[in-house]
Amino acid sequence: MAEHLSALCRDCLSEAAPAGRPMRCAACGSPRLITHAERQTLSIAHIDCDAFYAAVEKRDNPSLRDKAVIVGGGQRGVVATCCYIARTFGVRSAMPMYKALEACPDAVVVRPDMEKYAHVGGQVREMMRALTPLVEPLSIDEAFLDLTGTERLHGMSLDRVLAIFARDVEKNIGITVSVGLSYCKFLAKIASDLDKPRGFAVIGKAEVLDFLRDKPVGMIWGVGKVMRERLEADGYRLIGDLQRADETDLMRRYGMEGQRLARLARGIDTRDVSSERETKSVSNETTFNGDIADLETLARELWRMSEKVSDRLKESEMAGSTITLKLKTKDFKSRTRARTLNEPTQLATRIFNAARDCLEKEADGTAFRLIGVGVTALTEASKADHGDLADTRTTRDKAREAAVDSLRKKFGGDAVVRGIAFEDE
Repeated sequence: MAEHLSALCRDCLSEAAPAGRPMRCAACGSPRLITHAERQTLSIAHIDCDAFYAAVEKRDNPSLRDKAVIVGGGQRGVVATCCYIARTFGVRSAMPMYKALEACPDAVVVRPDMEKYAHVGGQVREMMRALTPLVEPLSIDEAFLDLTGTERLHGMSLDRVLAIFARDVEKNIGITVSVGLSYCKFLAKIASDLDKPRGFAVIGKAEVLDFLRDKPVGMIWGVGKVMRERLEADGYRLIGDLQRADETDLMRRYGMEGQRLARLARGIDTRDVSSERETKSVSNETTFNGDIADLETLARELWRMSEKVSDRLKESEMAGSTITLKLKTKDFKSRTRARTLNEPTQLATRIFNAARDCLEKEADGTAFRLIGVGVTALTEASKADHGDLADTRTTRDKAREAAVDSLRKKFGGDAVVRGIAFEDE
């Protein structure tokens, strides 16, 4: 069937019937063709940068181009991402670094440079916004786009718009992206992962039930390990099993989650692409070079991270009222503890004090390999840190931190080093 369709060549952008087997562009011979019957009628896209951190590092250091590259922490850290060469050895994101290096001992390990990645991600995001104002970021390196109604603006079909975008990112920024095109977010995101790297995949309405039928239930957005195991125990191993189930029965078993599963299994996803997607949390964490059990040593690391979280909140003019402590033991078991304040904060001292209260309850001699702190329940900064007649310390801490922030801004980040906490005199 596909050989009778017109095809868009992603390399030379010519449009014609593909020639030969395997199918190739009749103009330039490229096999990178888009031939889907619905390709010119779909408008929801998911764009994902390929092995983003590693791609940026390879771009900036050409000597790494043909080498296995792992971006992550030290020997005791975890893999943030890795290039496709490293993936052929079994290296994966979130894998402990020692296991990654066992699998790929010749890999080059590069420390993450988040400031650089954020800059490159911002460049890609600006190119997306030149296509449509409806860009919904999911992370630093991926986003949904709704291109509905922009054909006249661009003067061409939307599949061509996206092909040109991918080519321009590669040419102008020096990294590659993969594109998924469909009629809803759920399927666009699945499509972007089908043909990586430098991919362009399309999932249309006509084939959706057949396409999803033999896929594992874990492919459904929001189905994690626990839910997948529960579904499988109940006889729902494939998405096709959910397609055959009655929606009412699924709701009886799983509540509103059952309705969501029934509909996504049939390719029904009514979520809009929203350019107003809000940040849900601000956090920072670190993996130690050696396991730490001592409370004061842990507290010093916690203070350093509380300052970083505070700085990010202030820069983004946000505040939050729920403080979460994250710990990971030497056997990789996670502990999270949270405390909700009586008002939002963006102050390092308040973040630290709340997290330290949680830490003191967990510092029972257990050795930890990782510690982190985060702030959620975010709101605008104007609602934060007002204090009251019974809480004069908040007002004092706010004034102190403002003075320190002012000095650091003027003389540099190392101009003032704050203690682990401000003590009452």
